[in-house]
Amino acid sequence: MNDSLVIIPTYNEKENIEDVISAVFSLEKVFDILIIDDGSPDGTAGIVKKIIETDTSKHVLHIIERTGKLGLGTAYIEGFKFALKKGYEYVFEMDADFSHNPNDLLKLYDTCANQGNDMAIGSRYVTGVNVVNWPMGRVLMSYLASIYVRIITGMDIRDTTAGFVCLSRKVLQTIDLNSIKFIGYAFQIEMKFTAYKFGFKIVEVPIIFTDRTRGESKMSKGIFKEAVLGVMKMKIRSWFHKYIIA
Repeated sequence: MNDSLVIIPTYNEKENIEDVISAVFSLEKVFDILIIDDGSPDGTAGIVKKIIETDTSKHVLHIIERTGKLGLGTAYIEGFKFALKKGYEYVFEMDADFSHNPNDLLKLYDTCANQGNDMAIGSRYVTGVNVVNWPMGRVLMSYLASIYVRIITGMDIRDTTAGFVCLSRKVLQTIDLNSIKFIGYAFQIEMKFTAYKFGFKIVEVPIIFTDRTRGESKMSKGIFKEAVLGVMKMKIRSWFHKYIIA
């Protein structure tokens, strides 16, 4: 069995989904893919199911269809549970819109599988600001949000809101996935903070983040507001929790 699963949540990604699946499957290392589609009205799930029906290669493509927009965090939690049940050792979070370069999956995998780390973060900010095609206001909002999170949490992570991540099976087995509170992009902060509190080895891997060229962005000011306002609550909750690896 293959040891790696790439989880890709989708909502209205018909312009990108076939190409991103093809790009991941063309890599020299084999990665299985799990698409979690939140009832895309544009037919994204239908495209994925057609690929599953017609693809005769060695690659494995899964899909979970949900009945509506239930949130990024809940999609990943469902995907993590699926990965644990199926026995995957390395689980990846990745966007469907090519803002995350599929080639960088190899770097994230190497960081965990061969270098002995527990979490690898595809980081936009660890070597400066490596973002392409974002408006300056959005860059500043994201960058300053990460600074704020570092100050409040004490994490030495430059890109705390990054959504391109490799997690080892041990991390996912240790974290109580049902206790993760955030469902939007703040979910990314909470997963990193929880892994950090448990003492897992976390490494940032520099990537270049390129904003989507096809389809519509799911980002909004409300998403950043959730992250900023929720971080303090998350920090306070951590004072009453014991982080012990079983």
